[in-house]
Amino acid sequence: MNGAAKKKPLAKLLFPKGRHLTIGIPFFWLLLFFTLPFVIVLKISFSTAAIAIPPYEAIVQYADEVIQIALYLENYLLLFEDDLYYKAYLSSVEIAFFSTLGCLLLGYPMAYAIARAPARQQTILLLLIMLPSWTSFLIRVYAWMGLLSNTGLVNSSLMWLGIIDQPIQILNTNVAVYIGIVYSYLPFMVLPLYANLVKLDMTLLEAAEDLGSRKLNTFWKVTWPLSKGGVIAGSMLVFIPVVGEFVIPELLGGPETLMIGKVLWQEFFNNRDWPVASALAIVMLVILIIPISLFHHYQSKDLEARR
Repeated sequence: MNGAAKKKPLAKLLFPKGRHLTIGIPFFWLLLFFTLPFVIVLKISFSTAAIAIPPYEAIVQYADEVIQIALYLENYLLLFEDDLYYKAYLSSVEIAFFSTLGCLLLGYPMAYAIARAPARQQTILLLLIMLPSWTSFLIRVYAWMGLLSNTGLVNSSLMWLGIIDQPIQILNTNVAVYIGIVYSYLPFMVLPLYANLVKLDMTLLEAAEDLGSRKLNTFWKVTWPLSKGGVIAGSMLVFIPVVGEFVIPELLGGPETLMIGKVLWQEFFNNRDWPVASALAIVMLVILIIPISLFHHYQSKDLEARR
């Protein structure tokens, strides 16, 4: 009996079942693909650049039976001393904010229209929203380079309509970056909004109309408050990846377009300064923790309210 009792916990440990397995898989995924890379990048951020492979010095050294740990803070101090870096952070947050706002202004009416469409048409409309995402992201950005160039379709159409006399500079400007980001990330705004709006109780809208409320007032007093969950979820899905965007500002933006993704690329591959680039990445993750925490706080309050 004692031997069987000792074997049972070991069997449970080796072959977890039920809730332990369900909880363990996501935690293992986070450990493998988030925590472990984060620790590696954090370690590199406290080292110094060196002409070696990999191009940085080890922070832990063993010599003469002594373990030495050297943590260099100069990489983080450099981010505050050189205005290039904090300007890149501010520019990235600014572009991400206004891009998210643009996606919201375009995506909300689209999601609302799809949610109010007949059930048979909703699948087709959602497919039209998702269809461009099935094409390579890089190819779609390259297509915008052709559309926004001085001889592209946009300038040619404006000149043909007589709106402009000569091509206007759109490519290699922040305007092109905003266009590319809004186009690329619009589905990430539409889908959460649609999932929220399609579950809206229509009897609430009917009750508001019966009480004499106008459509605009009903929208602001009933529809908008009930759709805040979708708005916040869509905004987070757009804002967070746009902060670190590299491809769109690199291909559509000009020399004045400064985003942290471009600076990271230059530090990693052009300057070969992995410690500074790692410090940039760590600070960017810390900045992104703020909206993620706010989103988690809102979700927790929303779940408590529903209970």
